[in-house]
Amino acid sequence: MMDRPLPPRESGQFVAGRSQDVFVEVDGVHRAAEMLYTLRHSEDLTASGWKKANPLAPRDTADQGSVSAIHNCREKTPHLYRALNWVFVVDTMNFSFWPEREDEQCEVTYKGTTYRGYMTLCAAVTRAIEEGVPITDPKYFSRISLEQLKQVLRSDNATPMPMLDERHRVLTEGGRVLLENGGSCRSFISQAGNDAQKMVELIVEKLPSYRDATMYEGKEISFYKRAQILVADFWGIMEARGEGHIPNLDWLTMFADYRVPQALVHLGALRYSDALMDTLKDGELLRSGDRREVEIRGCSIWSVELIKEHLCKLVQERDGQPCNINSAIIDFYLWPYAKKHHKEMAHIPIHHTRCIYY
Repeated sequence: MMDRPLPPRESGQFVAGRSQDVFVEVDGVHRAAEMLYTLRHSEDLTASGWKKANPLAPRDTADQGSVSAIHNCREKTPHLYRALNWVFVVDTMNFSFWPEREDEQCEVTYKGTTYRGYMTLCAAVTRAIEEGVPITDPKYFSRISLEQLKQVLRSDNATPMPMLDERHRVLTEGGRVLLENGGSCRSFISQAGNDAQKMVELIVEKLPSYRDATMYEGKEISFYKRAQILVADFWGIMEARGEGHIPNLDWLTMFADYRVPQALVHLGALRYSDALMDTLKDGELLRSGDRREVEIRGCSIWSVELIKEHLCKLVQERDGQPCNINSAIIDFYLWPYAKKHHKEMAHIPIHHTRCIYY
């Protein structure tokens, strides 16, 4: 077992207590919690909320919806295994979709809808399945060539998906790990038992590309964005089957990327220093592990933890009921919220970091 850095929640608290350019604002945290309180009975704040944010994601194990292509695939595996393998393929390559120029973005059109950003990956993978490519079969994607993957992820225009070499490397690595551990995402994850924390720990132990950790103020910390998303997506699929009871889900934090921090600043739960705001508006690229980049991600995690804490306090005090809304659910709400309100928050720059972690 490898030595582990500080877990994501504790990492967020550690960073927030020392941050020089990013600050958690208590008043904004409370306002965000109040906003979420009004949505407490909405499907948006449930495990199924992620499916609304991503219409291409596997919904359940029945032949229905926009992912029927997955179930019509030529693989001889049960529906559940295929759906979970789809999630594994997508989550393994889920990083760095921001364009160098806003007017030059990778685009993928699927069934009449043109997608950008992360959704280009989902559309491309689902398109490949309909074209007969067994892209969710580890025996195939563990050996897929770079040229074959470029064809799968091809753009509708002259702007290719970023970091194709890196996506090829991590996908083939992931396929080999699955083949060494039961041959499917379900078999691999099941080795951790039915526990969210152990699942994340297994993923980062076995899959180097998921080890989203860095040094900050002399301590090794972690964010584990993609590993936590993989567990949360696993939970979403199992929940749709009525098998969504996974202990320790509250161990998961928000998934520290570049879009949700923008929403947190917009909501007033985070504040950037003037110097950082100027840097981001100038378009400066922050390397992975840069102090400012770490502070954006770490403070985002901690602000969502405080939002969740205050939200649960409101539910308990006003409704007299326990709160079952965790940080992953809040993230599932904030990510599409940021996309939906992108014009309102266009004046708040996102940070740009090219890496495989988010």
